[in-house]
Amino acid sequence: MAKQRWVLGLTALGFFMAMMDSMIVTTASTAIRTDFKISVSSLQWALNAYNIAIAAVLLVGVALGERFGRRRVYELGILIFCLGSIGCALSPNIAILIGARVVAGIGASVMTPMSMAILTQALPANRRGQALGIWSGIGGLALIIGPSLGGWIVTQLTWQWIFWINLPIGLAVVGLSQRHLPESCGQAEPINWLDAWLLIFVSTGLIWALSATTMTAISQPLFLGLVVVIGGLSLVGGGWFIHRQNQTNTPLLPMQLFKTVAFIHGNVATFLLYAAMYGIVFFLPQYLQVSRHATALTAGLELLPWTGTLVLVAPFAGQAVDRWGTRIVALWGLLLQGIGYLLLVGLLVVQTTYVWLIFPLALAGVGLSMGGPALQKAVLGAATPTLLGKAAGVYNVFRLFGGAVGTTLAVIGFSSVGSYQTANRFTAGVLVAFLGAAILSLLGCWSAWQLKRV
Repeated sequence: MAKQRWVLGLTALGFFMAMMDSMIVTTASTAIRTDFKISVSSLQWALNAYNIAIAAVLLVGVALGERFGRRRVYELGILIFCLGSIGCALSPNIAILIGARVVAGIGASVMTPMSMAILTQALPANRRGQALGIWSGIGGLALIIGPSLGGWIVTQLTWQWIFWINLPIGLAVVGLSQRHLPESCGQAEPINWLDAWLLIFVSTGLIWALSATTMTAISQPLFLGLVVVIGGLSLVGGGWFIHRQNQTNTPLLPMQLFKTVAFIHGNVATFLLYAAMYGIVFFLPQYLQVSRHATALTAGLELLPWTGTLVLVAPFAGQAVDRWGTRIVALWGLLLQGIGYLLLVGLLVVQTTYVWLIFPLALAGVGLSMGGPALQKAVLGAATPTLLGKAAGVYNVFRLFGGAVGTTLAVIGFSSVGSYQTANRFTAGVLVAFLGAAILSLLGCWSAWQLKRV
């Protein structure tokens, strides 16, 4: 039991760090925008560069972990993540910050899937659901600590310090992992670097093309043509990538995984669950600061009814999955999150006081806490032991790519009617973004319903 606790704790810390680096930026985003004097279109890349880097490189990192050892690659990812964090802290402008976020994302690209694979491999099947629920709960602490800690750091120090805190945690995890994490390998295969670069190009190109629609330069024919070309090439590249995966004996993305209904719909529902969540998490702290004039610290604390439910509910959600199956728990998770966001939109329209926002925020948090563990088990349970690492990688690609798409769609919705010029204009844009997030979550209910009872 002691060994299992070490495995659970150290793998959950890796997930915690990866989530923390995404979430802690949210309450610091207003300070970053003010410091660098940038637009919302540029600001989104402080979050999206990190998520896209993870999604684009993740399967390559998983392949390296399967070949050279999951623990070894997990530790290397943490070290690269720490180097990227140093670059972020020292960034003099948004361009350097985005580049450093990419480096941190490359490191984080293996932290979450390798931690999931190590944890799943080390525990018996009848305890995985509960363990994944606890793993999600500990990682969910980043949702609580991240915004609040980020707000406190911005208020008391400067936003650069939100990245320095990664170093002591990362180095401690690497040192302890050497003693307490078991080493394991999967199906060792040669890495096709053409496929790897194709995946990177397709992921980055699609998100950039989407986000470019919010730029003022989109009205210029030359720039519009560039967006169309890059978007079109990304779609063609995606089709070619899938074709190559079907033809090769050593695919980066094993297409046989997608022959299972649970694997397909589990990943689609995951995409929509996190697309909705990231659209909210990008704008909600800004809304609290811009429209309600809260400080960064206050904004972080006011997110607690939403984020705090992850720690309280996720472990019980894992037990519920073991008892009632993935379909029911995932369905209720997506439904409750969508209803919570819809209620949030209605209350923002009538401009109620903050206390009225507590219930819809908590409801959405309960939904996310239920949906996450259920969909994890659905996806990983559909894979064979030899493909477990790659299945975890695919799950996280859908999760993070969904987050990047959700953030971009939220920015597009915001830009259609909103701006930073006045608090009323900003609120109008946020309402559109939040409504889009609610719709994405409710759309995920259909995929959740397709999951078979486990």
